[in-house]
Amino acid sequence: MTQPVAIHLRNCSRTFAHRNTALHPLDLNVHPGETLVLLGPSGCGKTTTLRIISGLESPDTGGEVWFDDRNVTHLPIEKRNVGMVFQNYALFPNLNVAQNVAYGLRILRLPETQIRQRVAEMLEMVDLAAFAQRSIHELSGGQKQRVSLARAMAARPKVLLFDEPLAALDAKLRERLRVDIGRLLETLAITAVYVTHDQQEAMALGDRIAVLEKGRIVQIGTPRDIYHRPANEFVANFIGSINRVRLADGTERYCRPEDVALCDAEQSELRGTVIHSVFLGQNQRVLIDMGTATPVQADCCARQHWAHGQTVGLQVVPQAWFTL
Repeated sequence: MTQPVAIHLRNCSRTFAHRNTALHPLDLNVHPGETLVLLGPSGCGKTTTLRIISGLESPDTGGEVWFDDRNVTHLPIEKRNVGMVFQNYALFPNLNVAQNVAYGLRILRLPETQIRQRVAEMLEMVDLAAFAQRSIHELSGGQKQRVSLARAMAARPKVLLFDEPLAALDAKLRERLRVDIGRLLETLAITAVYVTHDQQEAMALGDRIAVLEKGRIVQIGTPRDIYHRPANEFVANFIGSINRVRLADGTERYCRPEDVALCDAEQSELRGTVIHSVFLGQNQRVLIDMGTATPVQADCCARQHWAHGQTVGLQVVPQAWFTL
């Protein structure tokens, strides 16, 4: 693979018809070799940002896209040397697996021996070497996405771009492929931008995560920073569940459900009443009424039993509290 590049977006915005602003002016730096995840709900601007990086969309006047010290703002996607992996695979049904992976290489007019070598290398990398001659119709959804990934990597792009590639897969397959993509990105050390609305996907794959809301980045940082020190209530709620708790001194603080431990009422100054519990297999979520607008949530061991109406104490280690 080629040397990883840095990506710089400078004052990039995107306005569509009827003054519909999909993206407000944005400055964003993606470090060489890192995986940056763009995370947010539908319509937040994450896919628009990805399309501007790829060249499928142009920023409004004044916006610029740079790969290292090269201004690529006015270059089309085919001249930016980027690889793209889409949700819908975008494979050619009339070509077999090897032919799909080789397609872009033939467009580049590489020698046939080099194409065969590169295809074999890519299929080995995504664990599909035995499927080279298989028809696309004979593949599972996960295998199709692996072919799409191999094709994107075959041309040795400077940047890999992912547009919600796992959204169409079932939960178990999504989890497995997420691990595979993470290992590949670590091995390749290529600059990657990954769009998703799935918080677990973002946490698993991102060196950094940029959380978008209504066309703006509201926080950018490592997964741990985003999760444990959210910048505002939107980030805290989008990235997981939060509790708002009124402490004994009257102040309000926040914490995550997994940081709440239940105990006998006499063992804590914080007390409440169990109003509901949901068994989730590996754990259970217990809802506790503490007199606030919404119940406090606690993730507890699945083998514990907390009865409806039982008065309990709540314990939270000091470092788990945060303010918004």
